[in-house]
Amino acid sequence: MATATQSYAYVRPSAVHGSGAGRSLALETSGGATPAGAVENPRFYDGFLTAPTAAAAALLAVAEVASARYFQRSAARSLDPVVTANGDRLRMESFSGCGGVYARLDVLAPGLDGGEIGHGTTNVDINPPLRRALAALGGLDPLHLAVGPDELAVATLDGRFVEKKVPLPERWVRGFAEAQVLGAGFELRAEVPAAEAAALLRSMPRPTQRSGARATRWVMPAGRTLRPVTRPGPGAVCLPGPERLTALRQVLPHADALRVHAPATGESTAVAWEVALPHMRLTLMLSPEASRGFSGEGGVLHDLAGGAAAEDADLVSALLAWEPAVDVAALSRQADLPPERVRAALTVLGTSGQIGYDLAEQAYFHRSLPFSAGAVETRNPRLRRARALVAEGAVRREGAVFSVGAEDHAHFVRGDDAGALSCTCLWWAKYRGGRGPCAHVLAAGMILEETR
Repeated sequence: MATATQSYAYVRPSAVHGSGAGRSLALETSGGATPAGAVENPRFYDGFLTAPTAAAAALLAVAEVASARYFQRSAARSLDPVVTANGDRLRMESFSGCGGVYARLDVLAPGLDGGEIGHGTTNVDINPPLRRALAALGGLDPLHLAVGPDELAVATLDGRFVEKKVPLPERWVRGFAEAQVLGAGFELRAEVPAAEAAALLRSMPRPTQRSGARATRWVMPAGRTLRPVTRPGPGAVCLPGPERLTALRQVLPHADALRVHAPATGESTAVAWEVALPHMRLTLMLSPEASRGFSGEGGVLHDLAGGAAAEDADLVSALLAWEPAVDVAALSRQADLPPERVRAALTVLGTSGQIGYDLAEQAYFHRSLPFSAGAVETRNPRLRRARALVAEGAVRREGAVFSVGAEDHAHFVRGDDAGALSCTCLWWAKYRGGRGPCAHVLAAGMILEETR
């Protein structure tokens, strides 16, 4: 997997200052996108947190995921979390180093007091001293929060005080796209009190150097409880690699409830655990297996293969403005496109990090990741191979069957009564579409679209 280098430049380290009623949390920013364009160190908020202890624990959970590798454990460099200001809330997101756990903290408007919330996206510095200070926060005293330096600090400090350069794997970039596609297909499967969730987590295995988070467990919603079961069954929810939920332990003492989101199917799938906190939500999404991060799920490929999706994405992108909830119907009217084409365009925009998905509100939201996402084909080799097959004339239609590839080694793609395509290749035999379409199905789909 190709890796680039992500550079951060902060005017000073993030830190907790003062004590008692004078405490303040300064989160320093680096290289952000705003409505006014690119800004080196944007300032998105200056006010108070109404639930400071819970917010500190939740921010620590996001930082823990950013610094963790749950599969093939090693001392990975942490990628600083991404913060998006949507005008009425702050969102803080991170991915684990292995690409299999996505974390997001949503601090809603009632959780912020006394300051205007800006618009834009940036990285924030999360360093070891800050993590220790956040872990020590307690009590009922208010906590002032500043996201980004004030103008005086920028003018006074000549140059950058803190610079970091860390590897940025492509799977981390692709994970943002796949997570929002998967989340859009989830349903609310269970809601339980925080005490029940804490009891369930205590019964789950803790991560060790040898565990690798390889186990898959199942839980059955039963009223206002989650009951562990030994195998999948009707109504059961998959819990792949339960060791990867350890970051939730520190926030459950402050939580009101836990909601579990997953597809309706009982097969081994991704799952999201959403913790309801005072005026905040913390969500952890787990990939279907610890050994396979979100980047390889292939959920975006069908939309990316559509000929009109890329052009539609340019139009839809011009209409976005860091909305906390993207209104697909409104975008459809503004762009004069059917809703299904707007959703496909949002998927394309998601591949460059411009779109996320909020499970609690069942709505997309706008962000702009503070790093270069590169070309879509570069990050999706199956899509690149499918386009090459079409360009080479290697897709031949024979009635209801497509022959794809060289004649001596062709694979056959067929459609069922519902129009879903399947293939005779090894990839399809292994995954049965569970990790997205193979290149042959994509190529046949491109020919079908051209025919239409």
